[in-house]
Amino acid sequence: MKRIEQLRTLYDVQQLLKQFNVFVYVGKRLWDIELMAIELDNLYQAGVLERDVYMKAKLVLRKEHHLEEEHPEGKYLN
Repeated sequence: MKRIEQLRTLYDVQQLLKQFNVFVYVGKRLWDIELMAIELDNLYQAGVLERDVYMKAKLVLRKEHHLEEEHPEGKYLN
């Protein structure tokens, strides 16, 4: 399982989901983030994700979602 310290970017969350054979690509970044959040919820509710990993991944997605809403063209600095 991915170490919690390594969950900092959207790519890290994608790699976490990939460990459970969950691949998300809808075609629009905002929708991808929203679907990843739903998949994380499902994995946590199924008991396969630890709480700290789940919470850190959700925080990353929340941050990315906010950035995407503020700058939908992707023109923002990290």
